[in-house]
Amino acid sequence: MTTGSTEWLTRAREASSHAGTPTRDRQFVESLARGLEVLRAFAPNHALLGNQEIARATGLPKPTVSRLTYTLTKLGYLTYSDRLGKYQLGAPALALGYAVLSNMGIRQLARPSMQELADYSGASVALGSRDRLSLIYIEYCRSNAAVTLRLDLGSRVPIATTSMGRALLAGLPANERAHLMEFIAKREPERWRQIRAGIERGLDDYARRGFTMSIGEWKADVNAVGVPLIPADGSPIIAFNCGAPSFQLSKDRLENDIGPRLVNMVRSVEVLLGHQ
Repeated sequence: MTTGSTEWLTRAREASSHAGTPTRDRQFVESLARGLEVLRAFAPNHALLGNQEIARATGLPKPTVSRLTYTLTKLGYLTYSDRLGKYQLGAPALALGYAVLSNMGIRQLARPSMQELADYSGASVALGSRDRLSLIYIEYCRSNAAVTLRLDLGSRVPIATTSMGRALLAGLPANERAHLMEFIAKREPERWRQIRAGIERGLDDYARRGFTMSIGEWKADVNAVGVPLIPADGSPIIAFNCGAPSFQLSKDRLENDIGPRLVNMVRSVEVLLGHQ
C-alpha cells in the first residue's frame, strides 16, 4: 500500500500503541475503513473506476476490492456500468457529501466576499478543507476573465506545494504541522528538501505578512496566495486561496495587492463567524 492510502491504518496503530509496541485497536473496524477507502478513490477527475484501478489507487488487494465494490453496489453507494465495466458513486454516497456541504455555514458566509475578490483580481478564489495530504475545495468562485484555472468544487490540491496548503500548515499547532510534514517527507523523499524549503518560506511569509505564496511551485504557470482561518470554536482549520495563471497574477501583485486583500477578506469572514 502507498503512504497516502494507509495513513488511516498507520494512525490507528500509532494511537493504539503502548510503550512503543504496536497493538491492535479493538475499536477500529478495518473492514469499514477499507470500504471508505474505496469510496475515497472516486474524484471529479476519476468518476469511473474499475476494480483494478481502485486497487491501484487504494493499495488494497484486488480480491478485497472486488468484495467491497460488490457490497457497496448492493447498498447503493456505488453503481456499476455493464457497458464500461466500471463503477461510479451512487446517490447515497453523493447525499453524504451534499449533507456535509450544506452543514458548512461558512460557505454561505464567505461566498459574497470570495466572489468580490475573484471579480476584482480576475482570478479564482477557493475555500479548502484538509483531507490527509490534500485540500478539497468546498467553495469556489471564479471571475469572468477569459482564462481561469480549471478547478471547481470538489477539486483536490496538495498541501505541500500550494499556497492554500502552506497556509493551512502555517495555521496548525507546531506538533500537528510536524506530524503532517513527516508524512509528506515519506511520500516525497526525493523532492523533500525542495518541498521543505517551500513550506519554510510559507511559514516565514505568514509570520511577516499574514499570507503564504506559491509562485509556479505547484504548477509552473500558476501563482497564488493563501490565508488560513482558525475557527474560535476549535473546529478544524480551513484555508482560502486566490490564484490564476502567472501571466494574470504576477508575484509583485500578489505580494502588494492580492495577498493583503485576501488577509482582509478572511478577517471579515472571521468577524461574520463570530457574530453567527
